[in-house]
Amino acid sequence: MKLEPEPFQSLFPELGDDEQLVEAVLSAGSQVQLPAGQHICMEGSTCSHLAFILSGRGRVYKLSETGREITLYRVEPGECCILTLSCIVSEKRFPAFAVSESDLQAIVVPAVSIQHWMDNNRTWRRYAWNLIAERLGEVISLVEEVTFRRMDERLAFYLNQPKLFPLQQPTRITHQQIAAELGTSREVISRLLKDLEEQRVVALGRGWLKVLKPPM
Repeated sequence: MKLEPEPFQSLFPELGDDEQLVEAVLSAGSQVQLPAGQHICMEGSTCSHLAFILSGRGRVYKLSETGREITLYRVEPGECCILTLSCIVSEKRFPAFAVSESDLQAIVVPAVSIQHWMDNNRTWRRYAWNLIAERLGEVISLVEEVTFRRMDERLAFYLNQPKLFPLQQPTRITHQQIAAELGTSREVISRLLKDLEEQRVVALGRGWLKVLKPPM
């Protein structure tokens, strides 16, 4: 079923003023639905399509040789993956992994259309470069965190996100998942969480965590 322009424009307002571009996206693209936990891109794969996220959330991460993960960023409704976009433009292979973190619905557009719009559509170029600049700032912040902040500070910052960890509400998450977010080992996270539990900042259970008060 073809998506109507109005809901797409509300999700992607930067493109919405260019009705011709919106129609081109909807005409060239096809809707897909992915279950939670399905890999979207593997490291080294060719990027043949760009996804416009309509609902759900994707996670982009790097995996070390020892199997340790670190999350680079997430892709939310109204966004596209900048690594996919950059790979399409540069014709290089995907340098990370992307997975659907929840049930996900998107419009996927062939790479040839994206390349055409980069060459010929000013609205698309402005959107693409703004998206890249915003994500680049986030990745630089991540590098600064990993390089200059202690792990206990990074964990506190991570837990101090009401969207991910609403106060006084249990969140289904494991110590291993948090370790993957922050690029460290499960043992380190378990020790730091135990310290926070003793300080009555968090409550811990098997496969869940509750933030009792802001950790920062």
